[in-house]
Amino acid sequence: MAHIETEVLVVGAGLAGATAGVLLGRHGIRTMMVSRAPWVANSPRAHIVNQRTMEVMRSIGLEQACVEAATPGELMANHVMMTAVNGVEFGRLWTWGNDPARAGEYAHSPGKGCDLPQDRFEPILVGEAMRRGVTTRYSTEFVSLAQDDEGVTTTLRDRLTGEEFTVRSRYVIGADGGQSPVATAIGLPLTGTSGLAPALNVHFKADLSAYFADRPGSIFWIMQPGREGAMGNAMLRMVRPWNEWIIGFVHLGESVTELSHDELVDAVREVVQDDSIEIEILGMYPWRINHVIAEHYSAGRVFCAGDAVHRHPPMNGLGGNTCIQDAFNLAWKLAAVLRWDADPTLLETYSQERQPIGRHVIDRALAGWHQNPEVVRALGIDPSASAEVRQAQFEVLFEDSDAGEARRAAFEEAKRSKVWSYHAHGTEMNQVYRAGALTGDAPSTVPSADELVYHPSAQPGARVPHAWVRSGGRTVSTLDLCPPEQFTLLTRARGTVWEQAVAEVAAHTRVPIAAVRIGAGADVADLYGAWAEASQIGETGCVLVRPDQHIAWRIESAPDDPAGALRDVLERLALTRVQTFA
Repeated sequence: MAHIETEVLVVGAGLAGATAGVLLGRHGIRTMMVSRAPWVANSPRAHIVNQRTMEVMRSIGLEQACVEAATPGELMANHVMMTAVNGVEFGRLWTWGNDPARAGEYAHSPGKGCDLPQDRFEPILVGEAMRRGVTTRYSTEFVSLAQDDEGVTTTLRDRLTGEEFTVRSRYVIGADGGQSPVATAIGLPLTGTSGLAPALNVHFKADLSAYFADRPGSIFWIMQPGREGAMGNAMLRMVRPWNEWIIGFVHLGESVTELSHDELVDAVREVVQDDSIEIEILGMYPWRINHVIAEHYSAGRVFCAGDAVHRHPPMNGLGGNTCIQDAFNLAWKLAAVLRWDADPTLLETYSQERQPIGRHVIDRALAGWHQNPEVVRALGIDPSASAEVRQAQFEVLFEDSDAGEARRAAFEEAKRSKVWSYHAHGTEMNQVYRAGALTGDAPSTVPSADELVYHPSAQPGARVPHAWVRSGGRTVSTLDLCPPEQFTLLTRARGTVWEQAVAEVAAHTRVPIAAVRIGAGADVADLYGAWAEASQIGETGCVLVRPDQHIAWRIESAPDDPAGALRDVLERLALTRVQTFA
């Protein structure tokens, strides 16, 4: 049996696995990435890319590639509720940061959200991982693994030849999807409910520009109360404007998987209701709605990420984003142990930090999934009634009557609840770690509890606040000053004491750390005074930023011994063993 050695084996080359591959490659970690699939995702799947994920892409040099492959945010502006594409529109919501009244909230990031389907996103990530030296094999499946004190021996199978081989690595990342064999192999305890409901995505082409060019959006709700049989309920999703689409049929249940090609075309036509438009079916993809979370994300030297540990409905567009952010958290910690002499206990903070985020995400997504039935109830429609009765109940919405007025008021209130699914900026950005690789003053507020609005914070555990500054002759974000291969100590105008402290500490540790002074007389100018306000420190204070752009430590003013304070922080974070400074 053939045998291969590497430092990290990544099982799975989807959004989580490929992001981990890119980041490990940037750290110079010998990495092998395998996937049982023959190539990248064969369907659009995940598609909403939020600001935090775009910040991750920006940090690894892939922001522009993503922008060029994506549909821009302004074409994701609306969530339209209608009876058919060529039917009655009965409601509309601003989505994904396009509400003019909320534009200021989205200025707290240098990145912009976009619509980037997974089958276009994965090639960008995989290509960059391979460019960074990650050995990548497709058609290769996981068989088993065995751990010991020094590493992991994993048995893999070449799906083309049937031959098995082993890979010896220091660590393994299981990013192998919603039925993760790696998570099963290490016995991760999963809680929640699988198979809450069946669903089917039908991928098709149709030129619908006449209907959507003036009301652009990424997701449209088609509700057909007068449809014979089960009430029509489908989600039409833009893949490319305005000629490539996914439609998710909810009302057809399990039976939809038994439809012939012609029956699928008819089902799509029922949603479009314009027989002059040609429809080309590209594929159909059944899936099930889950609400599942792993109680912890790792066992020994094996760490799981992405759908392997959190599975939920697609509401809020949180799935792919959470997968990528798992990898952003984990990769630098592996690099710290493998390259910076960090204590392996640092790796325990991965699950400690990310599992609470995963739990919040699956709960938020499930709550969003339950909102459509709530809107139907607000419309006064009884889904179990006959088609004729349902249609009559729906038409009350348009009546010039007391009943119509009451119905409209109830509908408007229910409709506004959908903002938690399509405009929950807080859920996307208020991901504050409460415990883990951080030290100092604990967050005095709980911004993550606000699911709608993002609250910038410079407290340990929060993502470093964005502010526009001037560095090297360019206007950049404070996030741009914090690359993913190092710790960055951000200071203000009187931060020279911290520059000296970093120089002293750097001589006695392998942890890469840089000091950046921002303010009057410094190399980096605080253009609008935004950093002085956002950092929440005095002119001699500092903010220590981790490679994943979360804050590890903050102090409002310099102590008597800045170098000693910084050494203590690195030791408390398990980044440097005590004897290193002996």
